[in-house]
Amino acid sequence: MDTKFTERLGAWLQTPSGERDLHAGALLLLQLSGNRILFNNIIRNPARYADHLEYQLQKYYNFRVADLTREQVAAMSAQVDEIAQKRNLVPLQPSVSESAEAQAEVKPRFGKRADHDRLPSEIQALYVENLSTLRRMREVHLRLRTLSLESAPCPDSERYPFLKELIALDKKLKASWKAYDEYPYADEENR
Repeated sequence: MDTKFTERLGAWLQTPSGERDLHAGALLLLQLSGNRILFNNIIRNPARYADHLEYQLQKYYNFRVADLTREQVAAMSAQVDEIAQKRNLVPLQPSVSESAEAQAEVKPRFGKRADHDRLPSEIQALYVENLSTLRRMREVHLRLRTLSLESAPCPDSERYPFLKELIALDKKLKASWKAYDEYPYADEENR
């Protein structure tokens, strides 16, 4: 990674917004993304695209400063693949060798508890929150799958935010399910 380029990018971002050279910023973004259409739009109307330009450059700068290596992103990708399999974010196709009995034995333990209606409202809310978290995880995973590594000039920088978000969502989901599942039952016979 070119450290001098990163320093130039940081210097541009640290300049107060009223004093920034938007044409130079647009050129930096062009060098990072290769998006000529966006570059031309910024050049034609710099005031209109100033906020978007700052956002895009900040995104690239944050990644470059984080100094992530390709191996770290690959490790995160492997972790995300494991999460996707575990959470059924990818439709699994059973192999021919798996028997119907083995597939029937694996049952998800997600679902409402028998005493759900008698739980405190904040614990009941965890159930609904978990469903929306899982939905967001599917959206993020779908976005990850649709990213084209061949067409992106810096694929790790494009994938990193999604990988990071999916891992954070998985941790949140685990904690929420744990709190929901471990909350004491109203009566032991419902267990």
